Amino acid sequence: MKDEHEFFPPDAMPWRDGPLPGTAEKVLSQDPDDPDVLTRLARWSPGFATSDGVIRHEWAEEVYLLEGELYDMTLERVFHAGHFACRPPGMPHGPYRTTTGCVMVEIRYRA
Repeated sequence: MKDEHEFFPPDAMPWRDGPLPGTAEKVLSQDPDDPDVLTRLARWSPGFATSDGVIRHEWAEEVYLLEGELYDMTLERVFHAGHFACRPPGMPHGPYRTTTGCVMVEIRYRA
């Protein structure tokens, strides 16, 4: 189970370095027994790109773009603020790059 939190202002939280150079995050809630299960704000710097390969992971993931744009190199499509994705475990997606940078809400859970 994720940590319990009543309403709080995420704007008051500092950004911390994300798992990859060029990324930052604010972890809003996380399962202490399963660190892959979390809700976070993720920020990708302008020019950031994921690995050259397609991404797959063992958790379910929902992503909502809040700011900026994200280019899917496989689909050859640009997604903008307001776009949403829901991915079951193992679903191939990406790789991605962003010219302008982006901020997204990411929710991960075990299906």
